[in-house]
Amino acid sequence: MAVVIDTALKLVFDEILKLVVTQTMQSDKIKTQLKRLETTLKRIEPIFFEGRRLSKVLDRPEEETTMFIFHLEKGKELVVNCSRIKFWNVFQKIVYSNKLIRLNNELLWFFQIELQGNMMSTSMRSLIGIYDLSAKLDKVLSAVTTHALANRHLCRVPRLPEHIVGFNVHLQELKRRLLNYDTQVLVVSGPGGCGKTTLAKMLCHDNEIKEVFGENILYVTVSRQSSFKIIINNIFEHYGKNHCEFQTDEEARNQLENLINGMGPKNMLLVLDDMWAESESIIHDLMFQTPGYKVLVTSRFLFPRFNSSTHALGLLNDEDARTLLCNFAFPSDGIPNVTDDLVNKTVRLCMGLPLALSVVGASLCGQPVLKWKTTLKKWSESGSILESNSSMLLSLKSSVDALDELPIVKECFLDLGSFPEDKRISAMVLIDMWVELYNLDNEGMYTSENLLELSLRNLINLVPIRKYAGELDGYCNELYVTQHGLLRELVIHMSSQEPVVERKRLFIEIHRNEFPTWWLAHKEQLINARILSISTDEAFYSNWYDLHAPKVEVLALNIRSKDYTLPEFIKRMGQLKVLIVTSYSDYPSQLHNLSFIECLSNLRTIRFEHVALSTIQPIFAIKNLRKVSFVMCEIGDALMSCFTESPYIKSNITDLEFDMCYDMKELPSGLCNLVHLRKLSITNCQELDVLPKGLESLSNLEILRLHCCTKLQELPESIGSLCNLSVIDISDCLSISVLPEEIGELCGLRVLKMDGCSGLQELPRSISKLSQLEDVICDEETSYSWMEFEGVIRNLKIHVVEDDRFESFMKIVK
Repeated sequence: MAVVIDTALKLVFDEILKLVVTQTMQSDKIKTQLKRLETTLKRIEPIFFEGRRLSKVLDRPEEETTMFIFHLEKGKELVVNCSRIKFWNVFQKIVYSNKLIRLNNELLWFFQIELQGNMMSTSMRSLIGIYDLSAKLDKVLSAVTTHALANRHLCRVPRLPEHIVGFNVHLQELKRRLLNYDTQVLVVSGPGGCGKTTLAKMLCHDNEIKEVFGENILYVTVSRQSSFKIIINNIFEHYGKNHCEFQTDEEARNQLENLINGMGPKNMLLVLDDMWAESESIIHDLMFQTPGYKVLVTSRFLFPRFNSSTHALGLLNDEDARTLLCNFAFPSDGIPNVTDDLVNKTVRLCMGLPLALSVVGASLCGQPVLKWKTTLKKWSESGSILESNSSMLLSLKSSVDALDELPIVKECFLDLGSFPEDKRISAMVLIDMWVELYNLDNEGMYTSENLLELSLRNLINLVPIRKYAGELDGYCNELYVTQHGLLRELVIHMSSQEPVVERKRLFIEIHRNEFPTWWLAHKEQLINARILSISTDEAFYSNWYDLHAPKVEVLALNIRSKDYTLPEFIKRMGQLKVLIVTSYSDYPSQLHNLSFIECLSNLRTIRFEHVALSTIQPIFAIKNLRKVSFVMCEIGDALMSCFTESPYIKSNITDLEFDMCYDMKELPSGLCNLVHLRKLSITNCQELDVLPKGLESLSNLEILRLHCCTKLQELPESIGSLCNLSVIDISDCLSISVLPEEIGELCGLRVLKMDGCSGLQELPRSISKLSQLEDVICDEETSYSWMEFEGVIRNLKIHVVEDDRFESFMKIVK
């Protein structure tokens, strides 16, 4: 059938082209327009038929074929009519000349916009289909920070820092040793903060190294709790082999060896960054007698087994140390605006430690001479010399002491010890904590400033989730926070100076089921901490001992085991305001005994991340609860059963978030009975295809975020009843083809984010009634539809952003 259509289409195309050529040669009446039409037809013919061939291969609909035939038939009729124009009829010449111009423009428009747009849509939809077939894991290619794309590059090499000084000699030596045929494992060892990670990144980004190893440079950051199987699983996920279950370490090792050998003659470099002393056996287990396979390890520890293959990384010399400090203290040009004596004394007290130089330099950036002098005096009086790891921590303490003038910011920095090392922290988690602990604004303005202040002082790194992390709808929703491991150690060191029972922050790590000695010896003793963080590994059995901590306001549970039971002593935490439960296991951890939180009347914020919940009923029984977040959770069945059993739940929740909950296919209609909701965020939920129709019950809703719900097909008509709605985010909702006419009734709408909505055909005319609309964020194609409303909506500003999905598509194609 397709062959018949192609033959007929080719005949129509050839016929009109022949007519145009004939008329061009025989007539001088409208020769210019006919010649232009001939050129257009010859240009678009080969590209159109090639596009049609690709559409058939991909089994895509052929709407563009029907439209193209329509234009050709229309053109054929017009050219025939042109041949009948009498030489004396000037009026008809003008009329048909304009018609030929219009036809030529329509063909160009069809080719440039409609056909190429459909071809791009075809490519994108086909690519998404391929990902969907891959075990439903890579379900979306709509944003650069989607879960599937992140897994695909799980072991990619991090970017280089901006200022690098004094590593060239080390780099050349490392390259020489690594490329030596006899070297299989190379260890870079040195004190914390001396630049081991920076040197490893430089090596990976070196052109000579990239020529040898190509794309097979894998970079794995190894935390203290990383097991052999976790490392292997990360490598497999990097190559798209998701959810590999290894019963034993030996099986994992064998599977990795098979993977490497199966790659043929390709070379591979595996970088293990920040290995701990107890992980020496992991290095040995990752050694294979495979040509071209190399392992690079960085560690602050020495491994006796690999003494002969260790490269010791020392501290910077005075010249390089001064250059590095000045780069951070005087970022505009690196030239000091204080005396050389002050700079040199500061450099000497940092004793060549790159991390100390960068952090101290940043803390003194823009400070007056007096600040430099008082800082030096404090260091001199404390006698901090970087002779051992502990003394280095004391030296870095000066960067935290610089926050004395900003006491809340300092407290915020010290709170970062609540989370595991080398893990990204959602900025919103920190915001939720700080709002409750320090009575800050719950809109996030001042808390965002605290994050920025810490970032400017190089105490944390802010990592945007996707390119457009605008401030129009919650800047911190689009950010992760990372922290150098040495700075985390500094936080823990500073927080542990007082006796356990008197500490403001209590950070506990439980390996297997070995509880701290003080916990077992003083089970009945009162703990006065406001923040309690308990981290457990994959071997923990949830056999809890009692703990009396009635003053705890923030409880962070960092877990790795498949099954996890909440401790019963939670019930006695009467002052608890924030509960954060995060699983760092390969699969969502099954959470038990959620009923323990029912009686916590002061609990205001709950965040569950990467856990599986069989029930959520107790959550809605907490009368003062205001915010609940489910991130990467298995919650679909629990959500439906909760509102089926109790459809008229009365709750005071104002902020409800679902992010990357892939098993959530629909929202129960009973959710619309949460009448106090002000913010509803449903993002990256790939299986969600419909919203409940009774949205009009959410009369207090102000923000509706539906980012990257790729199967969601429409917004319900009832959305027009939400008169308080001020922000809508439907960015990267690929399947939404039309907005309801009722959207024009949103009299309070100020912000509309709709970039990446490739399926949206046109805007409803009722858009013109959105008199309060100020900001529209969209891609370039959609912006053309909005331009006609610029003169109608007085304060409208159109922000055009790049399409992250297209960039992601091009990366994979390349």
